[in-house]
Amino acid sequence: MTARSRTRVCIVALLALQAVWLQVSRAALPGGRPVDEEVSKQEAIYRSRGENVPGGYVIDRSLLSYASFLSPGFDRSLADLGPADRWLDIGAGQGLAILDYYTARYDAMHPEGRMRRGGKARAVAISIEDRRTPRWQETAARLAADQIRYLSGRRLREYSPGELGRFRLISDFTGGFSYTRDLSRFVEQVLGLLELNGDFYTLLLDVRPENGTNLPLDPETQFLTEIENDDGSDAGVCSWLKSVSCVRVECEADQKSNRPVELYRIHKICDDVAVPALVAIEYKAGTPPQRRFSTRKSPAESR
Repeated sequence: MTARSRTRVCIVALLALQAVWLQVSRAALPGGRPVDEEVSKQEAIYRSRGENVPGGYVIDRSLLSYASFLSPGFDRSLADLGPADRWLDIGAGQGLAILDYYTARYDAMHPEGRMRRGGKARAVAISIEDRRTPRWQETAARLAADQIRYLSGRRLREYSPGELGRFRLISDFTGGFSYTRDLSRFVEQVLGLLELNGDFYTLLLDVRPENGTNLPLDPETQFLTEIENDDGSDAGVCSWLKSVSCVRVECEADQKSNRPVELYRIHKICDDVAVPALVAIEYKAGTPPQRRFSTRKSPAESR
């Protein structure tokens, strides 16, 4: 065989291997659903409007909902913020939680420390889609310039740290933490935006709680977010979060819910944050999507 022939055989073999790899990567989900197909379905959910917004995709949560369903410390952490502090709300939807924060009703409900605070923190809402209503514009017009900001059209990973700055408090009520396809990168970015001694409050629906309580009655119920070890055993979201360096993590099963919900408070205690990498192995569009991650290294990391 000539050198040219051998080269041609090698090229054909490489192209064949590439085609196989692409086919496997595009059909990596159960039932042979290509990843691209699930991503397209998810994007359609993000773009939905009016009657087309699917059930479970809530865009108008009030601040009272945040205080009722996030970890108990959230309400106090928010009330303790002063005018020098900043609050970031990820997956803010219409931004109602932030708008509620700037009302006289909020002040009346949180009289403790009002004189000490002296004023309200600045707040930033982030949403993939722009869901603002006239109320947002009206509130922004009566407040000081840059007191509230609404950012949309990009995911969190597409903002540089310089664009967003740092925050004393970050909240995520079934926002990016519940929807991202790259959980470890998302957590890394959130903690990078969090000030030292700041807090990140979030939750997950239909997840296996660390303490094993509040599990679904139906044993066939599928959890929406799962993390598995190299051997396929369940690692647990809480355990994985506790493996992140420079944070103190509190996990709590929501006993008020009739479905398995786990609440998280992540307190940053130093700046040398290191988030253990996860590999996404399953993704199915939904509100929120069904996701499975693995702690095993990707092929690139193994080299």
